[in-house]
Amino acid sequence: MQERWTPSGVRLRQITAGPGRWNWLFVPGGPGLGSESLAGLVETADVPGTVWLVDLPGDGSNRALPTVPHDPYAGWPDVIAEAARAVDDPVMVGHSTGGMFMLSAPELEGLLTGMVLVSSAPHAAWRAMFGNWAEQHPLPQVDAAADQHARNPDDQTLRALTIAAAPWSFTEAELPAGRRLLADLRYCHEAVAWADANFDETFESRWSPRALPTLILSGGEDRVVDQTLWDAEPAFDRPTVLRRRIPGAGHFPWLGDPGAVRSAFADLVDLLDGQR
Repeated sequence: MQERWTPSGVRLRQITAGPGRWNWLFVPGGPGLGSESLAGLVETADVPGTVWLVDLPGDGSNRALPTVPHDPYAGWPDVIAEAARAVDDPVMVGHSTGGMFMLSAPELEGLLTGMVLVSSAPHAAWRAMFGNWAEQHPLPQVDAAADQHARNPDDQTLRALTIAAAPWSFTEAELPAGRRLLADLRYCHEAVAWADANFDETFESRWSPRALPTLILSGGEDRVVDQTLWDAEPAFDRPTVLRRRIPGAGHFPWLGDPGAVRSAFADLVDLLDGQR
């Protein structure tokens, strides 16, 4: 696996290389989950070109390394643009908060060849909507895990809290695979704390893809980030923006219907081909 770091410590790890001119940059959600959370999406998407997993400095396992600055969060989220500048013909794929970071960095509009927003949102209203939904669908194990994390905020209590909340992120059919996915990740509670204090409540998209080939992809049963928010965003209603909602899939839609996810990425590749 080829690794490279940008000047501010963004890490790119090349995991596939095949025919095709595009460099696909997969940015994880959370934050704090790390790009390993997108390995299944990469395999499912099966896109032409070269694929990189991207971790911002201080996120996932991209910590305590000589390439990561002392204050890794100082440049968040704008530092994400460094990943796009590091490769030719970048197509950036952001899952959940990863997509929100992308929409918070207007410099990307002039750098990207294409964009994919998976289970993401155009602004922070999703948080209140999810909070209301979660109140109506309580999970007793979440309350206990949240209390533990509040009293001892570290990577292990964050892992326990995230796994306890898995039924909110996955449909019943997806849940066994979803729990396995979450159990294998590297968690980073410092990244979560930064987002909670500096990003989550105030996020609002700072740019929209005026002519950029874009895919907005989600599960029809996403309970975490309400996808109806896109319906009220005319800036994202353009001929070059594809909307794909996958029936029966949750917040990690590639677990629900990998064939439909692969088809959605293929539609974007066709759009990218037409832009040459």
